[in-house]
Amino acid sequence: MMAETATGEDGSSIGLVLRPRAEQQYGEELAQLIALDDRQRPLNWRLSPWAVRTYLMGGSLPNGFEVSPKYIGNERLMEIAISTLATDRALLLSGVPGTGKSWVSEHLAAAVCGDSSLMVQGTAGTDESAIRYGWNYAELLRGGPSEAAVVPSPVMRAMTTGTLVRIEELTRMTAEVQDALITILSEKTLPIPELNVEVQARKGFNVIATANNRDRAVNELSSALTRRFNTVVLPLPETMEQEMTIVAQRVASLGRALELPVEKPALEEIRRVVTIFRELRSGVTEDGRTKVKSPSGTLSTAEAISVMNGGLAMAAYYGDGVVRAGDLAAGLTGAVIRDPVQDRMVWLEYLQTVVKGRDGWNEFYRACHEVL
Repeated sequence: MMAETATGEDGSSIGLVLRPRAEQQYGEELAQLIALDDRQRPLNWRLSPWAVRTYLMGGSLPNGFEVSPKYIGNERLMEIAISTLATDRALLLSGVPGTGKSWVSEHLAAAVCGDSSLMVQGTAGTDESAIRYGWNYAELLRGGPSEAAVVPSPVMRAMTTGTLVRIEELTRMTAEVQDALITILSEKTLPIPELNVEVQARKGFNVIATANNRDRAVNELSSALTRRFNTVVLPLPETMEQEMTIVAQRVASLGRALELPVEKPALEEIRRVVTIFRELRSGVTEDGRTKVKSPSGTLSTAEAISVMNGGLAMAAYYGDGVVRAGDLAAGLTGAVIRDPVQDRMVWLEYLQTVVKGRDGWNEFYRACHEVL
């Protein structure tokens, strides 16, 4: 059955969009906060820093409306991130893969300026035009360099409108492309030497960048660029309960978006996946009694969410609609085994020494062994 179609603020049909932007998906919450927010707001901000924090961390509004939490963790980190954006320093969200850096970045942009679409995706092939500007070559050939021939980058558009721009995976870009940000962040201008003009940033402009500090083959940030960012390191969830809550909420949200005909996954199955990930990450079981070897992957919260979503799809289309061990085994094994030799031995040893002896885990143990 097709989900009811809703219309976002830009007129798009949310019900037909595979992944609505944060400001579309949580438009009602943002509207409630805007209506009730009477605190001082920085210029060009739609919400005050207090309301942005409420949007991120969740809570009850004076009219009884409940705002869902977008980030589950240390509230002080979000306060530092929000207050940074109200200054002239850019924000760098750092941490291991899967700690919610992009998720937080998107929701910060949605809450502060109502538009999270101004984004540059960093890759090894990203060139300077993604940061600075490009050229419409038809216009360039017709009349030479002119304002009409300039193709503004998301960064330039944010500068001219006084809004936030997101730069994802900053360390995936080459050093030459990264350095294009230095003048923008320090002088708040973007020179266009071909036209002998410069674009000056309006108040409200700022940059939110993300970077994985454990990713391989990355380009380290220069000290000159690092100094222009205020870095907030997002950690992995501290407790089992926090991580389970994150996984359960995101799995439920994605399940609704994909309209999977499946029952809500039992908390026990989520607990098993989260327990395995936490133990393999830390190298010791939750009770502290047994040391285990860690595989080469990060086994982040984001990967746990992916495993659960894969299980939902398996249960919906090849099962009875109830998520069981067999639906999760293949995805879980694939998440753990990145190195086909070393990680396979780690996983086999963990199954034999930890999983096999746990009460109520026999079905899980058998399912994982079958896919090896």
